[in-house]
Amino acid sequence: MSNMTRYDPFSMEGVPDLFQGLFRPLRGVIGGEEGQQAVSIRLDVTESDSAYTVKAELPGVDRKDIDVKIDGGQVSIAAKIERDAELKEGERVIRRERYAGSVSRSFTLATDIDDAAASAQYQDGVLTLTLPKKAAASSRRLEIG
Repeated sequence: MSNMTRYDPFSMEGVPDLFQGLFRPLRGVIGGEEGQQAVSIRLDVTESDSAYTVKAELPGVDRKDIDVKIDGGQVSIAAKIERDAELKEGERVIRRERYAGSVSRSFTLATDIDDAAASAQYQDGVLTLTLPKKAAASSRRLEIG
């Protein structure tokens, strides 16, 4: 008795490595330069009773090129990443993988933020935001007279 196998036309088995990425969708080529992938800001968000703490990785970014906006419970972080593209005489670029351009990230927190008391620090490529929660507005019942 012979072993029979079902043919799967979408199987990548047997496809040479050269064509492996051909059938995958393009993932955010930016600025028209081939090989540059979209860069995202990686975040850690922690919560305590009184505040949120956000740590965002922004390596190689100058602190003056970082912009943070707070609107209620929505936080937006934007940064401009610049790379020195100056070549010395006799040098030529063989491969360029480091991203240069703008990145941004927005997210919404469960409670509104007291933007007047919020603070930010940037050290060693990590932006740390301390976002105090707004005091919940107390509700009261009106007596009908």
